[in-house]
Amino acid sequence: MPAGPSPSVPPAQPSPTLPTAPPAKGPRPAGAVLTVSTVLVGLMAGLFFAFDVSVMPGLAAGDDQTYVTAMRAFNKAIDGNPLFGTAFLLALVAAVLSAVLEFRGGRRAVALWVGAAAAAYLVVLLITFTVNIPLNNELADAGDVAGMKDFGIVERFRTTWVTTNIIRTLLCTTALAALARALLLHGRATR
Repeated sequence: MPAGPSPSVPPAQPSPTLPTAPPAKGPRPAGAVLTVSTVLVGLMAGLFFAFDVSVMPGLAAGDDQTYVTAMRAFNKAIDGNPLFGTAFLLALVAAVLSAVLEFRGGRRAVALWVGAAAAAYLVVLLITFTVNIPLNNELADAGDVAGMKDFGIVERFRTTWVTTNIIRTLLCTTALAALARALLLHGRATR
């Protein structure tokens, strides 16, 4: 009998391979953290900008009692909101982490832009904690609005608070622009 392939056994086929995910050490985590930082800083820049162009001018058009009542309500809403607090602080954490990841990934130019953004945003936090929050607390502790006789506190509050908020807006916008540049460079470096 001639030897040959058995008609009941089909010839061997190569087994299909499943696609694998890229390693976690690559640019994806760095890009994700950079994106989160950019979004959070953008949200903060938008919040400060909204106060600059609408909230504070609108309040300035009213009387002092309304101004104090509204500012107290705004501050209470923001201070008691864990989502705001998380976003406000996480923006810096994400920027610093992003700078570290970009640096470790060999993307020095990206890390430099993210580091600049983190530095600008750190100044925003410092202004907030050393100027704006103490002003908010002073206004909150000024007593019952109906019984207030000296509204000089309102003018002192308004002048300093509005000026420092404009500075925070400019710094946040600068940080946002730096993060946008970093995103662009990150995208080019990881193609």
